[in-house]
Amino acid sequence: MKVIIAGGDGFCGWPTALYLSNQGHEVVIVDSLVRRKWDQELHSNSLTPIAGLEERIDCWRALTGKIIKAFIGDLNHYDFLREILIQTKPEAFVHFAEQRSAPYSMIDRDHAVFTQVNNVVGTLNVLYGIREVVPNCHLIKLGSMGEYGTPNIDIEEGYLNITHKGREDRLPFPKQPGSFYHLSKVHDSHNIMFACKAWGIRATDLNQGVVYGLHSNETLIDPLLVNRLDYDAVFGTVLNRFLAQAATGQDLTVYGKGGQTRGFLNIVDTIRCIEIAMINPAEQGEFRVFNQFTEEFSVLDLAHKVQEVARANGFDTHISHLENPRIEKEDHYYQAAHSKLQDLGLEPHLLTNDILNNIFCSVLEHKNRLSKDNILPKIRWV
Repeated sequence: MKVIIAGGDGFCGWPTALYLSNQGHEVVIVDSLVRRKWDQELHSNSLTPIAGLEERIDCWRALTGKIIKAFIGDLNHYDFLREILIQTKPEAFVHFAEQRSAPYSMIDRDHAVFTQVNNVVGTLNVLYGIREVVPNCHLIKLGSMGEYGTPNIDIEEGYLNITHKGREDRLPFPKQPGSFYHLSKVHDSHNIMFACKAWGIRATDLNQGVVYGLHSNETLIDPLLVNRLDYDAVFGTVLNRFLAQAATGQDLTVYGKGGQTRGFLNIVDTIRCIEIAMINPAEQGEFRVFNQFTEEFSVLDLAHKVQEVARANGFDTHISHLENPRIEKEDHYYQAAHSKLQDLGLEPHLLTNDILNNIFCSVLEHKNRLSKDNILPKIRWV
């Protein structure tokens, strides 16, 4: 298939591009490279040294003979996006190209406004571009489990059957996002749902949990293909942050009680979910929602897992609690459905000590690049 991967230089997008290319798909990356600029803004970095996009693509072609095309530009510039759609005529459009950090969106007014404009307008442009140029193209949009929040009922996959005053309907599951970033994802979902209804676009909304891991089979082929590893308090995941703390002799700092529970999945499962959505596309006019995660863990669960792996490697690691900088429930019910992708063939890679140990070894290998000052939170919700 011809597939555009918007955000193909990022943590999820890059290994997805390599994997789909390796499977024989015709891959086009569209990226503004803004994620690298945010590292400069925040005085942060990927713990693993990552090559430039052009160098990455050249390396991939030299090693495999497979060509990945790249266009550098912003989805908020509609003429740029439209021209790419005209040139490439994609059958699938995988949309990773958004500001993805809740803390970044909560820095101040400017960052909140940027996040919402960048994410919502970019997605609207994609919808209009598909409608105008490639109406049969299947939009595969990365959403977030954070759109749902932490309701005191089971979370369904996108929709909920409601009985109210003797009448029944099937409605979108209520959204209770916890940051301006997650709100932007909710706005995206509503806009995509409307476009499918009004214009007959086909779309899959992948409400993804927290992604962990680093390597895929393809990124391991050569050091120039390695994926990024974020460990800081703004873009780093909780697991990466704990692993970085363990490697540098710091306490594993749990926000509040640590009962915050979320869905998690391995990066290789993220890649596979994209492929599953591609080869099993939504129907024309269908807006479908898949909850994309494989396991649920609390923050404290993860701290204990990292502590076990660190101590097995000779690190005397301890857990401490910080005042939570976020506004969120720290002890709550959490049960979310996530069967649709597995019904279509996803075989989960679960979070084992071996997988954690592999990430920890990568952290240890590059810990001289780590800035301790970037690990503890500086951004507060209030």
